[in-house]
Amino acid sequence: MEAARGRSAAGRPLPAWRGDELAPGWKDAFRAVPRSAFLPDLMWPYDMAERRAVPVVRTQDPAAWRAFADADVPVVTQWDDGEHEGTAPGRVSTSSASMPSVVAAMLGDLQVADGNTVLEVGTGTGWNAALLSHRLGDAHVTTVEVDPGVAATARGTLERAGFRPAVISGDGFAGHPARAPYDRIIATCGVREIPYTWVEQTAPGGAIVAPWGTRFGNADAVVRLEVADGAASGRFTRRVEFMKMRAQRTALRHGDRVPPEGTDLADPSTTTRTEEDLLGDGSGTVPFVLGLRVPGCVQAAAEKRGDTRPVWFYGLADPSWAVVAFRDGQPASPVWQFGPRRLWDEVESAVHWWRSQDHPTIDRFGLTVTPHGSHVWLDTADRPVAEQ
Repeated sequence: MEAARGRSAAGRPLPAWRGDELAPGWKDAFRAVPRSAFLPDLMWPYDMAERRAVPVVRTQDPAAWRAFADADVPVVTQWDDGEHEGTAPGRVSTSSASMPSVVAAMLGDLQVADGNTVLEVGTGTGWNAALLSHRLGDAHVTTVEVDPGVAATARGTLERAGFRPAVISGDGFAGHPARAPYDRIIATCGVREIPYTWVEQTAPGGAIVAPWGTRFGNADAVVRLEVADGAASGRFTRRVEFMKMRAQRTALRHGDRVPPEGTDLADPSTTTRTEEDLLGDGSGTVPFVLGLRVPGCVQAAAEKRGDTRPVWFYGLADPSWAVVAFRDGQPASPVWQFGPRRLWDEVESAVHWWRSQDHPTIDRFGLTVTPHGSHVWLDTADRPVAEQ
């Protein structure tokens, strides 16, 4: 499709990340629709050197603003559901512009073709909707945003950029039946459940692409589901971290259910598991698997204190908890667990299971969604890992 609204795609350089990540048919869109056109004057990009989100104001430091806008980093655009004030980061990031390489990879997973209709869940800044509109045309793109203010801002930004997809203010968990069926549905927020309404609103032979994960932590993965015979099934493609759909956030203040320090209620033991055994090698596979095999549990890895890093586990349905304290240079680490579930025992069993299956990577797992529920599987759909 040609560059829209008089913009010229030719000659605009593509940053280095936009090489292998760009699937066929997307290069013109990324040249013609820069992320910078959809970012606010005050934003909080993730600074890789400082390992945190930092405030950047365009009028105060235009060079830094431009550098971050073009960089392959996520950019927070809203904190605390819009209640945050000032330039310092807020408590919880609640809207953002994703890493461009992740955007490109997920659009590649979508595998659109000319004439396809797409529903996007999670409008955010509007950049993803603009890329879709450039590729497919405004009339073929519907985007839903739960935050009315974010939706209004995105609609205005899209119009100024020359795009007019259908921008709907509403809960994307319900999809948008008024414009269904869709050939493709893509979620740009993390979900704990693929609603069956999305399957119902996808045309037979269509596809759903979404970041999916358990409540265990932030170890989500993109899944691509193909819809047929009233069900959707497919494999996970890559590890990601996305802000969670508002209706599916996990609200738990760590420590609420833990008995006061110094009580003798917890059962002590030791483990020879290491931090890498538990937290993984950075690929996200181990936490992803732990979430599958230890359902209804949240992991919270605390900041290191001197030579010790506590890693907590909290049951979501009862007061069970466990904590392991990893200590530098020590062959064994102390463990305490409390409550009707022995969460640490479940975690150790999950690590053992993963190893017994030849350390499967994320792309060996898949997800199936039916009218009766969903399940994650390993290698083939008839090998469920855990019921969801």
